[in-house]
Amino acid sequence: MSSIADQTIAALRSGHDALAAFVGKLGPDDLTRPSGASDWQVSQVLSHLGSGAEINLAALRAAQAGDPPPGGDFNPSVWARWDAMPPAEHASGFLEANERLVEAYEALDPSARADLRIDLGFLPEPVDVATAARMRLSEFALHRWDVEVGFDPAATVSDDAVPLLLDQVGAMLAWTGRPDVLAGRHALLAVRLHDPDRTYGLQLGDRVELTGAPERPDGELTAPAEAWLRLTVGRLGPQYTPEDVRVTGPVSLDDLRGVFPGF
Repeated sequence: MSSIADQTIAALRSGHDALAAFVGKLGPDDLTRPSGASDWQVSQVLSHLGSGAEINLAALRAAQAGDPPPGGDFNPSVWARWDAMPPAEHASGFLEANERLVEAYEALDPSARADLRIDLGFLPEPVDVATAARMRLSEFALHRWDVEVGFDPAATVSDDAVPLLLDQVGAMLAWTGRPDVLAGRHALLAVRLHDPDRTYGLQLGDRVELTGAPERPDGELTAPAEAWLRLTVGRLGPQYTPEDVRVTGPVSLDDLRGVFPGF
């Protein structure tokens, strides 16, 4: 059975290949279309993915060499260089930078995949390859959706990424959730997901957190798992919501969209 690191690296590869094929067919006008990311056109999403790939690769290479990650002005200088590129270079640069990052992950042998620790520069301590790769997959899969939904409102997060990202959502909610929009209302929802199946409790009150499946919930959210992922990062607007998303009880789907505005 393959490890989480192996599965995540495989998902990074399949995701890159699919988005590369999609981007390769885009013309100049396509690159300046609005994306699913607020205030970003398609080329700017690709710029973000490309600069992120470059920064992630630098951290991985530093870990392999036993060095600290690049600090100081490294990240701002990368972002500034990418920001200055025209749309066509955002696309071509993304293709090259992300291919290099995926290749670097694929080249890690089993020992490195299990034992290497990567200092990403913004966490309290270095993380293993599975964690670093899964953080990149979260960024990549959701921004891939941002690109594709600019052309197809029914686009979904890729099937191979969803199971790998699903159980990481709870760790983010205290940071991404905005319970103040509920104006003091409290609720405990049962969250029932499919494809893949999961059941949680969603506690809404002074803070937002996932719990075990509640015996007596105040209401219920049922949804495809990928739609739940998108909801928690502000990407489940009405025009992008599948028909089988349902919310019952004291809060509405619009309330939940307010709790999870994205970032």
